[in-house]
Amino acid sequence: MKLFFASDLHGCLASTQTMLNAFEQSGAEHLILLGDLLNHGPRNAVPAHYAPAQVAELLNTYADRIIALRGNCDSEVDQMLLHFPMMGDHHWVLLPEGRRLFLTHGHLYHADKRPPMRAGDALVHGHTHIPVAQYQGEQFIFNPGSTTIPKGGYAPSYGLYQDGQFTVMSFAGDTIVSGAL
Repeated sequence: MKLFFASDLHGCLASTQTMLNAFEQSGAEHLILLGDLLNHGPRNAVPAHYAPAQVAELLNTYADRIIALRGNCDSEVDQMLLHFPMMGDHHWVLLPEGRRLFLTHGHLYHADKRPPMRAGDALVHGHTHIPVAQYQGEQFIFNPGSTTIPKGGYAPSYGLYQDGQFTVMSFAGDTIVSGAL
């Protein structure tokens, strides 16, 4: 199973197109969107190529391959434009080897405030716009960074999971951070 993760698109059409091209090239079966899909939010500047309605139309063409979570900038109005559910605050994914991924945006649950998890589970979130792929205590913490508004000096990025390995990649094809589950 190969999973593709993206977070914090913030309504940028150019970033969304770049991300979807990387998704297509990755060969991943599922596109997991970790929130903040259409709106820039009050604390972020409006990104270049800001076109939330067009981003929704583009994402809708992948609706049958998307698992999406609500970010702190997402609303019911956004859901009205999307053909896939995205209003859930979290979602569990059971991996074939029995480990679990807890998917969330990161504004409610994050490395410092975790839901009940077992040793070896992974907390997968966005929100901070900073890539992470490492064990913190008994759980693995993974953040694919941001496709549109990266922070901490990082490049725009996305994440991959395959065969127990989490990797954050820049759109230029460079590995930013990687770690084994």
